[in-house]
Amino acid sequence: MIGLVDIARVSVALNAGMLLVLTGIWLRNYRAFASKHGLGLAIFGIVLLAQNLLSLYFYLFHPVLASWFATDMPPLAWQANIVIHVFQSVALAFLLWVTWD
Repeated sequence: MIGLVDIARVSVALNAGMLLVLTGIWLRNYRAFASKHGLGLAIFGIVLLAQNLLSLYFYLFHPVLASWFATDMPPLAWQANIVIHVFQSVALAFLLWVTWD
């Protein structure tokens, strides 16, 4: 059975993957057009990617937090985290679809 921590981990990893693709597209567009809009999107992507990679690090590798998330975090807190991560996944998927087109 998949635990709440696994859903959060998968969602955050998926977000990081989508952000890598989006940031690559935005950086390519910035190099091609040199617009502030492209630069702003690229910086936004980099910062949001850093946030997701940091979350993934905490969920998987941090010596204290990884075990706490896996064993001692209250279910209600996990549900709130998952809702946030899944909403972000849906928003990034839509943004990727619009940007890719």
